[in-house]
Amino acid sequence: MEIDRRSLRNLISKRRNEIEQAVEGTGYLARTVIGVGTFLLDNEVNLDLLPAKQLATFEKFLNPLLEKPNNRTD
Repeated sequence: MEIDRRSLRNLISKRRNEIEQAVEGTGYLARTVIGVGTFLLDNEVNLDLLPAKQLATFEKFLNPLLEKPNNRTD
């Protein structure tokens, strides 16, 4: 799976409200999801470095938001 670095950076810096809406009522914290995104950015967006729990968080919250059409507002 290839992740666009610019889209991920945009999501965690300018679209935090979408992350907050996605986690609402799930028991997850937005800052946890943002932390997973930040970790990925700091590590060349290498999903192999994520432990299973963080990978599940990425797949549940960040990946669907990254796949939304017209998600860039650069």
